[in-house]
Amino acid sequence: MAWLFMVDDKMCIGIIKNEMMCRIDPDYHHTAVEKPGCRTMDFTKRPMKGYVLIDETGMKTQKDFDFWIKIALDFNKKAKSSKRK
Repeated sequence: MAWLFMVDDKMCIGIIKNEMMCRIDPDYHHTAVEKPGCRTMDFTKRPMKGYVLIDETGMKTQKDFDFWIKIALDFNKKAKSSKRK
């Protein structure tokens, strides 16, 4: 089961199985995947730059969890809406 949270009509944060999905700045992607518990999202069997999955080792503390939420919300301000016409 998956849950998706939209902010300003843009995909922002989600839950896929036991991992948190964050839409982040693609320019920060390489740095993000070097953090513990973070990997590139490959939900469609192909890597998706700007989308990461974080497992429980990447959010052991409230500070870790808040970090991922913050970078997803910060990028959301710049992200383009994929609203269908």
